[in-house]
Amino acid sequence: MAGETEEDNRLKHKIAKILDEARTSFATHNRKLKELSAVRSKSSSPLHFFSAFSKILIPLFTFQRRIASTERVVRFVSVFAGTRDPNNASDCDEFLAEFLRFLLNAAAAANRTARFRACQIVSEIIMRLPDDAEVSDELWDEVIDCMMLRVRDKVPVIRTFAVRALSRFANDGENSDILDLFLEVLPLEQNAEVRKTIVLSLPPSNATSQVIVDCTVDVSESVRKAAYCILANKFPLQSLSIKLRTIILQRGLGDRSLAVSNECLKLMKDEWLIKCCNGDPAELLKYLDVETYELVGDAVMGALLRAGLVNLRDGGSIQQYISTVDGMKGDSVGRIPSIQLMEAEVALYWRTVCRHLQTEAHAKGSDAAATMGTEAAVYAAEASDNNDLLERILPATVSDFIDLVKAHIDAGPNYRFASRQLLLLGAMLDFSDATNRKVAGTFVQELLHKPLEHELDDDGNIVVIGDGINLGGDREWADSVSGLAKKVHAVDGEFEAVVLGVVEELARPCRERTADVMQWIHSLAVTGLLLENAKSFRWLRGQSIEPAELLRSLLLPGAKHVHFDVQRIAVRCLGLFGLLEKKPSEELVKQLTLSFVNGPASVSVAASKALIDLGLWHEPHEVDRALGKDFSYPDDKKSFVPVNLSDIDEVLNVQMLDLLYAGIEKDDWDNSLSSDEYESVQAIIGEGFAKILLLSENYPSIPASLHPLLLAKLINLYFSNERKDLQRLKQCLSVFFEHYPSLSAAHKASINGNAGGPTLMVSNMRKRAVQASRFMLQMMQAALYERETPNVDDKGNGELPEVLNGSLEPPLECGEEGLAIRIAVEATGFQMKKTAAERSYVSALGRILVLLRFRSSEQGAIKLMRRLLSHVAGSVSAEKDLVKELKRIAEHLKSVDADPDQELLQDEANLILGRLDLDLNLDVAVSMPQTPAPRSTRPSRSRRRIRLEEASSDEEVLSSSVPTVAATISTRSQRASKTAALTKITASRSIRMNADDEEGSEVTSEEDSDESGD
Repeated sequence: MAGETEEDNRLKHKIAKILDEARTSFATHNRKLKELSAVRSKSSSPLHFFSAFSKILIPLFTFQRRIASTERVVRFVSVFAGTRDPNNASDCDEFLAEFLRFLLNAAAAANRTARFRACQIVSEIIMRLPDDAEVSDELWDEVIDCMMLRVRDKVPVIRTFAVRALSRFANDGENSDILDLFLEVLPLEQNAEVRKTIVLSLPPSNATSQVIVDCTVDVSESVRKAAYCILANKFPLQSLSIKLRTIILQRGLGDRSLAVSNECLKLMKDEWLIKCCNGDPAELLKYLDVETYELVGDAVMGALLRAGLVNLRDGGSIQQYISTVDGMKGDSVGRIPSIQLMEAEVALYWRTVCRHLQTEAHAKGSDAAATMGTEAAVYAAEASDNNDLLERILPATVSDFIDLVKAHIDAGPNYRFASRQLLLLGAMLDFSDATNRKVAGTFVQELLHKPLEHELDDDGNIVVIGDGINLGGDREWADSVSGLAKKVHAVDGEFEAVVLGVVEELARPCRERTADVMQWIHSLAVTGLLLENAKSFRWLRGQSIEPAELLRSLLLPGAKHVHFDVQRIAVRCLGLFGLLEKKPSEELVKQLTLSFVNGPASVSVAASKALIDLGLWHEPHEVDRALGKDFSYPDDKKSFVPVNLSDIDEVLNVQMLDLLYAGIEKDDWDNSLSSDEYESVQAIIGEGFAKILLLSENYPSIPASLHPLLLAKLINLYFSNERKDLQRLKQCLSVFFEHYPSLSAAHKASINGNAGGPTLMVSNMRKRAVQASRFMLQMMQAALYERETPNVDDKGNGELPEVLNGSLEPPLECGEEGLAIRIAVEATGFQMKKTAAERSYVSALGRILVLLRFRSSEQGAIKLMRRLLSHVAGSVSAEKDLVKELKRIAEHLKSVDADPDQELLQDEANLILGRLDLDLNLDVAVSMPQTPAPRSTRPSRSRRRIRLEEASSDEEVLSSSVPTVAATISTRSQRASKTAALTKITASRSIRMNADDEEGSEVTSEEDSDESGD
């Protein structure tokens, strides 16, 4: 090269040779580092060496592929730049500074490969740079500023290395802007590798802990795994709040990826259990607040037990908390039990351990029964060992178990959680002995008679502690009591007889109208426990209180009680009572209807649940017959009867579905007194309608013509963003919509026949309409599930399944062709002058239309659609890209048309439209608009002549594919574009004003357009 001396060439040759040898293997790097350092020390000056070194490296910045040899050179160069020779420290520092400046220039280059290599080498230098390196603060500021800029680079790999380069500075409190940048770009980053690098670069702090925990639900497995790795290495157990600890374990142990769940298990085992809790699982549970997060505690213990991290043979057991001492027991001297109270974590620990041993024993026993020989003997031995270990851990006798639970119950509310955990152990005890059953039966009686806790507010009103519905104030306690009662009284009818005896005793003050609110709630809570767990209605007959008497003397009066809490629990019991009846009684359905309409929010929610359950269990027409409405829905019913909910006579004389639909339509329900902020009448009814649609084959009394209306209401609720109390409903609907269209072709017919309302009304809600339309299209195009068994008719003849790998196609009314025709007819129903909302809506319809597919077997629908496309294109002529898509569809339909030259007659079109319940006159000739759409100005004669003479071949194809052309307007060709542009520039001012007036008319109001039409 000109201007270079022989010495420069020799120096460059030496450097190139060393780099070439360094790229072969990492093993040569130490030796080559010494050689290159010697070359640097022997050079005339550090700048002379840097000049040659940088020129040799330039090809590296143009090589994009990340192969092994290139990566070795990058690492070698990075290590060399950070190596500091004590004998030539100043030269090393000067070389490092110059090299960093060289890299910063490359990092700002326009070439992406140069930026990538520069950021890669900078990150390697920073990560490997020793602490004693001498670099000026000004240079570091330049490096930081450059890398912060590259964090926003458009190339993901450059962003990755820029973040890696800044990670070493993020721990410095003086560089808080780096941390702020990381926290800003992390939620917006689209690339998983960049997100992973950012997570690994975040320092431990209160500001970053929540961000890292949020990354445990990242869509990328590598990011989630990196989040757990950082939590394990940088965040001690004590530094995290209880809520974050439980979130981490709940998400990690339940993650769908085995690698992520193993990383979470490693975090819990190595960092939390062993380092912080000395290997004691009960100690770990104390950090998780299991009284609040019981499910997390169950998951933790389950994971530890499956991993074999719990030592069950260390001699510990529940029996160590029970001892006996000499003393007075009643009127005699004897040995009385001395109970050591358990903490909540210990009680949960022993309950999960016992459940695990019982499950393992049953599983091994089943395996032993299913196998033979030595394998069966091994399984049987393992089952026996588990049973022996379980017997050693559980209380020795039933009396010890009862004394243990009683001691915790008597200890007060602080030990209520432990009491419930111990109460669940009763399901693992043996009550075959009559003495044990007698002792346990007495204990069950005490539990059922135990009143609910309450307190008085400042005004002297009674406030129930708990949910006010279940025995003991919460569902978990009621389940534990009922589980023990059914285990003790396992004989058929015995459980019902015992609990009904308690109900009869508790209901006496209620029947005599002398009971207070708490006595009402207590008796109804026990009644609800009975009705929820009773096996059959026949076991309730012939007992101390008959079902009819229970209904008339307790449940119905409770539903009319002045206190809302009593009404709510009584209405719940009425619903459970109706489920046990063979047919719902008139007075029960009537009271539920009145409570639904007249009750406060909490009572209306309970009544709506009860009505939905009765309708699903007995079918809606049976519920209607209970009120004497012995009429069924006509098969062609396509609308629900409007109901005035304030008119009691009208409410009691409508069918159940009409009443519920009126309830979901009502928007002014008072939710201020609702027991759950996520429960509302609309949400409950919406879930019920979803169940009816999903199991529509089980409800033949509901005509299929009503399904589109129910589905439309669910879609509207799903896309509504105005109500907070619909969040739970939306979660349910997300699962419902995933499976509903794939269960049956009839379900697709409901989607196809779904009418969203008048076009003008829908156009005013165009944003929601666009979302819903695309959503419904996805449901329409979802594949049908294959039936596992064939259908069998009444004569016993087997039939083919409804869908077999998609080979049985749905009819026109249920297919995409019918939907496309409906959309096209709706799009053509607008006038030429449209409001902005109408234009947006029609455009959205057109964009959905081009996504639909036609089967070659539907030749009539294809010909009809070819004619309709001209009308649709005329409605969206201003949308150039959409018109192009419609032309493409027209050409495709022509290619699949068996006889494209034969037009569809009006009578044939009316036949197809009649099947779809549509009416449209196709005799009016409409042409497909040109692309791009013409301006409204009148073009000059010469311009029009050129366009007519030089029409493109594409337009000839399109005009032939749309047979309704009367006077086709051809688009200008590319050869005429210059002439057209000159014509446009030289057009008169009056023509431009006319064009502006016509364009402005498109956004006038509907009233203005009507006036102009007059």
